[in-house]
Amino acid sequence: MTQLRAIVVLVLWALAFPGALCAQQRLDLELEALTDQSWVEYDYSTGLGTGTNGVLIRYGDTVLTADRVSVNRALEQVTAEGAVRIQHGEQIWVGEHIRYNFKTRQMEAEQFRTGKSPVYAAGHGLHAEETVQARTHLTNRLYAATNAFITTDDVAQPAAKIRAHYIKIVPGDKIVARHAVLYVEGVPVFYFPYYTRKLNDRANGINLLPGYRSTFGPFLLTSYDFFLGDALDGNVHVDYRQKQGFAAGPNLNYHLGSWGDGHLKYYYLNDQDPSSGGGNPTIPHDRQRVDFSYLANPDTNITVRSRVRWQSDTNIVREFFEGEYFENPQPNTFVEASKFWQNFALDTYAEPRLNSFLDTIERLPEVKLTGQRQQLWDTPVYYESESSAGYYRHLFAETNSFASDSNYDAARVDSYQKLVLPQTFFGWLNVAPRVGGRYTYYSTATGPGADTDAVNRWVFDTGAEASAKASRLWQGAGSRFFEVDGLRHIIEPSINYAYVPAPNAYGTNVIPQFDYQMPSLRLLPITFPEYNSIDSIQGENVFRFGLNNKLQTKREGQIVNLLNWNVYSDWNLRPITNQTTFSDLYSDFMVRPRSWLSLESLTRFEIGEGLCRMSLTTVTLQPTSALSWTLGQFYVRPDLSGSPTSLGQGNNLFLSAIYYRLNENWGFRAAHRFSMVDGTMQSQDYSIYRDMRSWTAALTLRVLNNLNGQQDLAVAFTFSLKASPRYGRGTDTSRPTWLWGG
Repeated sequence: MTQLRAIVVLVLWALAFPGALCAQQRLDLELEALTDQSWVEYDYSTGLGTGTNGVLIRYGDTVLTADRVSVNRALEQVTAEGAVRIQHGEQIWVGEHIRYNFKTRQMEAEQFRTGKSPVYAAGHGLHAEETVQARTHLTNRLYAATNAFITTDDVAQPAAKIRAHYIKIVPGDKIVARHAVLYVEGVPVFYFPYYTRKLNDRANGINLLPGYRSTFGPFLLTSYDFFLGDALDGNVHVDYRQKQGFAAGPNLNYHLGSWGDGHLKYYYLNDQDPSSGGGNPTIPHDRQRVDFSYLANPDTNITVRSRVRWQSDTNIVREFFEGEYFENPQPNTFVEASKFWQNFALDTYAEPRLNSFLDTIERLPEVKLTGQRQQLWDTPVYYESESSAGYYRHLFAETNSFASDSNYDAARVDSYQKLVLPQTFFGWLNVAPRVGGRYTYYSTATGPGADTDAVNRWVFDTGAEASAKASRLWQGAGSRFFEVDGLRHIIEPSINYAYVPAPNAYGTNVIPQFDYQMPSLRLLPITFPEYNSIDSIQGENVFRFGLNNKLQTKREGQIVNLLNWNVYSDWNLRPITNQTTFSDLYSDFMVRPRSWLSLESLTRFEIGEGLCRMSLTTVTLQPTSALSWTLGQFYVRPDLSGSPTSLGQGNNLFLSAIYYRLNENWGFRAAHRFSMVDGTMQSQDYSIYRDMRSWTAALTLRVLNNLNGQQDLAVAFTFSLKASPRYGRGTDTSRPTWLWGG
């Protein structure tokens, strides 16, 4: 008997049968004593060995540790007792008494635990299950166990588990159980005739979302997540709403490597009460939506993307996919292919109309060549350009019988070229004069709403931009209360002048409108090609003044903006339609007096009338990781002038969203939206969260008071396994409608 502290490598095959090494290769067993009290003994003549008081055995990428081991080198087999732990790749097996063959990976254990995050299993009577595949493919060894359970909770007493009398384990792949029962805190809640679970986060699973909503009645939204290899995954929805009836549809995601990724969503319902959502009573009973997207990079400088969105009526997305509707109430369909070079980019874009109830500018197609700003040879002059050609159709929404009488179409060729001469004077003054020209050809418009002839339009523009930057540093400035460690003030004044003589042709009765100026809460660009409303270009003679102030300090070793204030406005020397001599004064303001307190404000002030036209103010407090509270106010002054860029009815909303985590298990969130225009609490959202160790749950209540006077009440219960979460982190904040199925 020999006491070993170092590694004892049993190269027995090479010692006993050196000639056979050429015939086949065989891995070596490495035996290591783990402590000073460990003993390892080996008999070279019999090929048998033992170890006690903590032993490690390594065979290839398999590692076994135990209190006591008995090794048979000829059979490459070990019998281990006491705190046995076997790790092969990411799969781990734990038990008190295990017989294991390193070559065949056959295993027998009276009791065992195994796992590969995020799935774990435990049980009795583990043994190898012989199959033809198992005998021929060592990596597909199958194990069977009796009286076992499966869980995603990595603790000795899991809160939620699936128990079965018999389970099958395919290491590194999946676990299969028959006649299984889901237990939550020891209470049986669901029966599975057949249950399988992948040993990774791409695991099949069922999601249930029960609830009630005024427009739906009681509802149950279900989805089954599936993964078919690495190329295809998704889920299938089967939903029931008392007022609408059953609805179903798949969401498919495919991944084809260099051929790109795509997503296909389809949803169908035979709506028993189409008018229950407060929409158009003429909505048909058969309601559908299709949403397809595709993105591919077949080469490093080529991108292909497309989006196809079709819906059978105006309200299906608003009623049943409210989160998507808030993001984009007028979805478009397009196909785009882009090719990039060092200084140029070629883009082909096609946009047909699939939904006749939406106002659409069809591009059939549009080809655009963009020249990035680039130096002309060794001169100080820089060049940039943007040219496009396409065929366009303005199709008005067919919501009444007059829409088709207004449609028109025409071809357009547009080219813009610009030269810039950036210079720096005195080491601090940056000046960039520019000159550019634009030519646009419009064909004779056709269609029932056409009233323009073929026209050649010429646009000349010139101007210059000047800016400077100055700063001052106070290294000794400091304040514990305001978390200030040094101060730096940066000031950046700027002036941008743009002059565009009146084009030889402009106006809606001369030029068909495809890319036209839309209403905007912010100040639009005054330079080309940033100003991209090609068909609404008029002459301008304007100065834009800007002043940016930053106050910076160090917090936790990083430079942060204590204050950032940007003020800008236009002086129109020659006001055009819907302009005044001095534009509104715009202010973008942000201050963070403490790391947990911030205030942001966007305002638009009308100088002539001395009135605020728009303001968006938010205050966020997060004194601890357990508390977050955001207060906001959004105001838009009514503008019923009737001009194409008027802001309409206006608004005055107060917003509040608070989240508080009471302890490790409980959390609460409340959000409110109150309208000062009519004194109505437009929406109320309340959610209670419960962390149950292996899964989370949320009970959500929402009350909506719609503008038509109807009240919409929704209650839903959402739960999700932590091992395969239903929603991403923070989704309840960014998309709260998902908590109740919207």
